[in-house]
Parts: sequence; C-alpha cells; structure tokens
Amino acid sequence: MMKEIFEWIKTIAISIVIAFIITMFVRPTLVKGHSMYPTLEPNNYLIINKIPYMIHKPERGDIVVFKSSLETDNGKKKDLIKRVIALEGDKLVIKDGKVYVNGKELKEDYINGNYTSGDIDITIPKGKVFVMGDNRGNSLDSRDERVGLVDIDTIRGKVLVRLFPFSEIGKVN
Repeated sequence: MMKEIFEWIKTIAISIVIAFIITMFVRPTLVKGHSMYPTLEPNNYLIINKIPYMIHKPERGDIVVFKSSLETDNGKKKDLIKRVIALEGDKLVIKDGKVYVNGKELKEDYINGNYTSGDIDITIPKGKVFVMGDNRGNSLDSRDERVGLVDIDTIRGKVLVRLFPFSEIGKVN
C-alpha cells in the first residue's frame, strides 16, 4: 500500500514539474483583432515561445506579443501582437506610403495592401523596437503615440505556431 501511495505522489510531483517547465517557456494566446491580417486572423490560437528573447534580442520580421500601456475594459494591461519592423539603432523612415530601414525600402509581401500611412523619420533608441501590424490601415501600433516604441523588456515572446484553426496549423511567418 505504501509503495502505491509513493508512486502516486511521485507521478503527481513529476507532472507538476513538467507543467511548470512548459509554462515557463511557452504560452498560449488568442488573436482578438484584425491588425495582423492576412498573417493572423481573429480567433487564431497561437503558442508563443519565451526562450528566444532570454538568449538574444528580437529580430526584424519577428511577430511578437508584448504588454502595452493600453487597458482592457476591466483595467488589465493589454497584450498586443505585432511585427518587429525596426531595431535599436535603426533609422526608420515612413514616407509616401513606403517603409525604409537604414535607407533601404522594406519588401513587405506579408502586409494587407501596399500602403503604409504615416510620416515618420526616427532613429530607434537603445532598448526599444518599432512594431506594426500587417493590416496597416487597421492597426494600432508604434505609429500611434498610445503604443509608441516598444521596450524590449515588455516583449513576452515570439509567435511560434498557430494551433487553431486546425486547417492552418503550423509555423507563423
């Protein structure tokens, strides 16, 4: 009898340790808006990976989840999902509907449409990134002062895979 109880305790303890490890490094999230269309759509269920930014800084093109200063109806800080466009030290210019980083026009075949609104000329400061949604006409992102430049420390993780809808399971680019 004692041996069986010990086995149950051991199984439960191992399960708790595994669950803790998984939640330390990956996290589920649900897309709620249209700002990342056509890459992501509302009700896409995603897994974000926390490990990459424990090892290195975000890279241009990463789709990230970060804590914003915006609040939900119940007063909690909103998590936003956006694409990293410019990194610390980059010179970003948005002019005449085009995006330029360090003097080169970005090829953005992932965006909805072919026009990016805004008139921006900025060098990204240390510890910050500039993010935008792929649906440029319907995205609250770094172009808006309510979001602004994103502190690297507020980035929760990189979007790893889409789990739902099942017909679109796979890596997200």
